[in-house]
Amino acid sequence: MDLELTGIHHLTAVTAHARENLAFYTHTLGMRLVKKTVNQDDVSAYHLFYADALASPGSDLTFFDWPQVPHERRGSQSISRTGLRVGSAASLEWWAEHLSAQGVKRGEITERDGRALLDFEDFEGQRLTLVDDEGRGEAHPWDRSPIPVEHQIRGLGPITMTVRELSRTATVLTRVMNMREARTYADPESPQHTVHVFEMGAGGAAAELHVAVRPDLPFGQQGAGGVHHVAFRVPTEDQYHEWMRHLTSLGIRTSGEIDRFYFRSIYFREPNGVLFELATDGPGFTADEPLAELGEHLSLPPFLEPHRAEIEANLKPLT
Repeated sequence: MDLELTGIHHLTAVTAHARENLAFYTHTLGMRLVKKTVNQDDVSAYHLFYADALASPGSDLTFFDWPQVPHERRGSQSISRTGLRVGSAASLEWWAEHLSAQGVKRGEITERDGRALLDFEDFEGQRLTLVDDEGRGEAHPWDRSPIPVEHQIRGLGPITMTVRELSRTATVLTRVMNMREARTYADPESPQHTVHVFEMGAGGAAAELHVAVRPDLPFGQQGAGGVHHVAFRVPTEDQYHEWMRHLTSLGIRTSGEIDRFYFRSIYFREPNGVLFELATDGPGFTADEPLAELGEHLSLPPFLEPHRAEIEANLKPLT
């Protein structure tokens, strides 16, 4: 079986303020809350999933709510920027005005790696970029979003990580994960350094991992306003099991196969310590609630359902 990841599946970040996070990503950015659940490894914490109208794989931006964690310390050995795709240059113009009107810290519309884009930060300093993907691929706008249909966020990508040394990471990306090194460009924050673009599947913004090489930076520290991990798409469960066999045969230390109920996962760290996840496209978020009602109630996977009363008692209301 030829093993090929097809793109970004989801990205999970950290917030210390779940209520404000919900307001920002649903109202300011207009994404749909498609799953309100808990961190399956820490049920005291919300796990919030924002996506498009259909909760499509590749559109999920998710957050662990850890109120007590310190703020992220920026640096190397981390995921440093999250791309959010929009459909046109006109959308970037609209977003520039909208973000300014909402008091959001943003840069100017510019070009990087041949694409028009707009960098901005959420209220905790989470580094985000709106990227013009020129309408490539499918889009599933949400009819209840406050953002006009033609300007809504279409999905994730590209994702940027920052490391101090490239070679071992590049080896894992190309020889273990079967990505292709496509091109390079100058780091916009430090033009004497280089960003290497690795692509999966059909390529394009939704299927790219950008690796910035910055030996001048200190090591980063995870925390609020930063990223926890990035997940890559595995289209079928058969391929998922094959990926597990493949990683094991190469001596890669992994979490083993984990059933997250909404998808199946395998976790491992690449050589610079960044946490990667391989995740299946299915079963999807309609496994336990209808599409029309996604995110409206606290969802728990079956193994946590017997503990619902205790879990709910320890969670603060989001509204």
